[in-house]
Amino acid sequence: MTETKKQKLTVLVPVLMCVVSIIGITVFWQYEYRQAAFEHVSKFCEIIIENHPETEEQMLSALKQYHMLEEQEVEGNQFLKQYGYWNNEFCEGVPWNFFIPSVVLILLVTCGFLLTVWRVNKRNRMRIAELTSYLEQVNAPSAGTVIQMKEDEFSHLQDEMYKTVTSLYQTREAAVQAKVNFADNLANIAHQLKTPITASFLSLQLMKKTTPNTYGEQIERQLERLNRLEESLLTLSKIDSGTLHLEFSQVDIYTVLNLTAENLNDLMMKENISVDIPDHGCMEIYGDMEWTMEALLNLMKNCMEHSKHGGTVHCDYSSNPLYAEILIWDDGEGFQAEDIPHLFERFYRGKGAAGNGIGIGLSLTRSIFELQNGNITARNLPEGGACFEIRIYAHRAVSVAPQKTVAHPSETHDFEEIMHSH
Repeated sequence: MTETKKQKLTVLVPVLMCVVSIIGITVFWQYEYRQAAFEHVSKFCEIIIENHPETEEQMLSALKQYHMLEEQEVEGNQFLKQYGYWNNEFCEGVPWNFFIPSVVLILLVTCGFLLTVWRVNKRNRMRIAELTSYLEQVNAPSAGTVIQMKEDEFSHLQDEMYKTVTSLYQTREAAVQAKVNFADNLANIAHQLKTPITASFLSLQLMKKTTPNTYGEQIERQLERLNRLEESLLTLSKIDSGTLHLEFSQVDIYTVLNLTAENLNDLMMKENISVDIPDHGCMEIYGDMEWTMEALLNLMKNCMEHSKHGGTVHCDYSSNPLYAEILIWDDGEGFQAEDIPHLFERFYRGKGAAGNGIGIGLSLTRSIFELQNGNITARNLPEGGACFEIRIYAHRAVSVAPQKTVAHPSETHDFEEIMHSH
């Protein structure tokens, strides 16, 4: 028996029970009505004949005449009311067993109806649960796009769901492949740039020794910028392809802020900039110590470059059960309003950008925090100055692709040169 026939029987059997029960009640009450009418007329005639035997012929004649009456001639007859009799005075003392068959039939009708509703609702709930479970498991690695096809009123819905999920899978696979191709192309470009840049550096060094001139320093600055661009592109390709290796552990916020400030100590002294890091006790995040330092270094350096001479870069931090928060701000002029929505976009350089950066630093910083289950935002303070706000969330598994290991920043040549201001 097919699934469709089973579903039809599930509905038709209880409905048939209801119809049969209603017909049975109608036939039963018609029978009972006629039986009651016959018994009462019979008793009435018996009483008259016992008291007045001479009226037996007239009584039988009246019964024949009554039997020949049409229903419309009897309906609405109120003859006995003129003698003070009412309808509620008749058919008194009906026995309980008279109602038992009716009650049984009514219960059968009710049960049949409730059974029909229950079976239909149960089947609908099961089908909805199946489709919901299918959607919940779509993103599981072993789920695939397979769905058990059934023929019922949900068939069109499940067919459209299957088509939509299949289309989404294809779109996702195409997007993932495009991202991988982009990361590969970015890495290839970075590697291709490395050779001519290195050769140009060597040629420049030889030229400066043999024929020194004022243009050598300009060429060297541009080559250094190209070198930073090459390193930045390589790092971006590793982040995009998910091959950036992070070593997760408990990291004390106060410690990582101080270590970051120490790496900028020479630049800070040169610009007469100080760093204020209050000690709020031990507050930890779950992340990579070295990469967190590099991300914070970029933010501190950004604030330093936009601080006034002799100013201060301020840091603060706090934590709650949901996340740890780190604030880094300066006492400069702040961001341009039109720059704020684009600060973390790759290669974006705002109107207030300092130095000769290439606009990748803040984008890399955001990517590093996102890999550690965090995010970063930027805003202007009411009293003036630019502020970066980092939140690292807790109680969530962090997944990092393990395909390839990348050296930590401490092992990467001049990685701090990659991180530049917006």
